[in-house]
Amino acid sequence: MSIVPPGAERVGGGLGGAGRSGVARVRRAVKLPRAIAGGLVYPLQERVFGRPTFGYLASLERSQWLDRAGVESLQLDKLRALLAVAHAHSPWHRRRLDEAGVRPAALHSLSELARLPTMDKADAAAHRDAIAWRAVPGGAFKYNTGGSSGQPLIFYFGRQRQASDAAGRMRARRWWGVRPGDPEVYLWGAPVELAKTDRVKTLRDRLINQLVLNAFAMSPERMDGYLDALVAFRPRCLYGYASSVALLAAHARERGRRLSLPALKVVCTTGEPLYAHQRALIGEVFGAPVANEFGSRDIGFTAHEAPGGQMLLMSESIVLEVLGADGRPVAPGGTGEAVMTGLCSDAQPFVRYRTGDIVRLSPEPDRGGRGLHVIAEVGGRRTDFLVRADGTIMHALAGIYVVRAVEGVTEFKLVQHGVHDVEVLVVAGPRWQSGSARAIEAGLQQRLGADVRVSVRVVDAIAPEASGKHRYVVSHVPLQGDLKQATATP
Repeated sequence: MSIVPPGAERVGGGLGGAGRSGVARVRRAVKLPRAIAGGLVYPLQERVFGRPTFGYLASLERSQWLDRAGVESLQLDKLRALLAVAHAHSPWHRRRLDEAGVRPAALHSLSELARLPTMDKADAAAHRDAIAWRAVPGGAFKYNTGGSSGQPLIFYFGRQRQASDAAGRMRARRWWGVRPGDPEVYLWGAPVELAKTDRVKTLRDRLINQLVLNAFAMSPERMDGYLDALVAFRPRCLYGYASSVALLAAHARERGRRLSLPALKVVCTTGEPLYAHQRALIGEVFGAPVANEFGSRDIGFTAHEAPGGQMLLMSESIVLEVLGADGRPVAPGGTGEAVMTGLCSDAQPFVRYRTGDIVRLSPEPDRGGRGLHVIAEVGGRRTDFLVRADGTIMHALAGIYVVRAVEGVTEFKLVQHGVHDVEVLVVAGPRWQSGSARAIEAGLQQRLGADVRVSVRVVDAIAPEASGKHRYVVSHVPLQGDLKQATATP
């Protein structure tokens, strides 16, 4: 499940393509004191954008210490409010609520939510205009999912959802001793052309002590520069795609680099499964504990690993049901599909939304004394790296961003047969046009090189792998040595 939330896609500024010259800029840059960056600049930025992030953060800091019954009572209050919004402003939800005989104000328990039918990505796409509340206070913003499931989705989100994601992530960082305004490094991707830099966004990042390194341009020379930048910037948190962070760690070990990062409190990984060998490698190279997180663009920031190894649900913002193949709740500790209700999704309510992800809830409480729900296991989707002819390694999202931006793509699979040979399978929807294939070809050539042959084939369906699982970006270009080991799937 892709966890990248709305607003978290970052343009490749900072050291996106700068190498050693970028390191010199990092060394010359003056970081603001944490009290100013986190206590003044960051809250001011959120107020300017109309996001109640810091107010929500303060409420999360209090509510996490409620007992489980208190947390679920809070969930019920928020669920009533969300369903009232859905009934008033979303005709599609109103019909479903009325047909199920569910009156939001009369909801007495979370279990009554099961009276409503589930919804899925196809429902959200087909009925978007009848679901979205475009006049939501603060505005509704059009967005699309990363497409790491092979099925892109265009949807709307609002300021409450943005605040929920940001505040939830801040609270999780605090569990590890990282506060807003502390220096953080993001190993992230660019949703637009790699040569294009959003200088305003880069300046905002730097004013809140955040440095972005481009995960879509990881050549050996650039990774050398990234390692130098980490040492120069002295972050308290390193955050990035699990496979990209593991790749950078493998590169450091292959180069024999011994990094001095005394301020680093935690390495946070996201976007894909984090395997045990990757966790061990990252911890060894960067000298800090590793914490994984879980979420998606459509539902939002969902869960984060706490010290002690438990993954805690963002219970104040999400109701999580775990359903078996028969659509019924699994027994405590059982594995099933994650069906989520986003309690802050007022701009386009996601109610009993089937994510397609497989999870297992733990019957154990949080060992730290919080009332938040504990997720014992998260199943994820595997994607491969893409490799340019010059040796630059790109996270799979570099290709996904291109394909998902083309209207009419219902489902896709991108296969890199060689550094000059890419095939894209597309299940086309009603919005597919004669120029759509050319748009995919041009976008991938811009990322991978003008001499790359891109073949787009429209098909009726995309079969799973022999294992029965779906892989949406597959590369047959092998990585070598430690880089291959770091990105291998057990």
